[in-house]
Order: sequence, then structure tokens, then C-alpha cells
Amino acid sequence: MKLKVVVHEAEEGGFWAEVPAIPGCATQGETFEELLQNLYEAVEGCLSVDVSDISIGATDKLLEIAV
Repeated sequence: MKLKVVVHEAEEGGFWAEVPAIPGCATQGETFEELLQNLYEAVEGCLSVDVSDISIGATDKLLEIAV
């Protein structure tokens, strides 16, 4: 999966970024390298869902796909 990320320079120094395809997915970092590392964690966190909170019926199927 490829995602477009908008990177901004923070007024107080460092950077912050947002992922437009995932509403609410944003992070920051003091350096560009730290920002990149935090981006991977932010995207993973935004896309992970606790399946135990979802009601799955007897005829439903739970799939995990890679995109």
C-alpha cells in the first residue's frame, strides 16, 4: 500500500505530518528521521482495529488482507 503524506515544518521547530487518506492520522517529530519513524507507527495505529469489539455472526467471515 502506498499512502500520500503531507509534511509540514512546525513553527516551534521540527516537523508534523498528516495522512489525508486516513482522517485523523497525524504525527510529529523533532527531526525528519524521527517523523518518518513516527509516521509508520501512526499509520499502523490508525489502521489497526480491535476485532473483539466487533460483533461477528455465525455466518460472517473475518478476513485479513494485505494491500
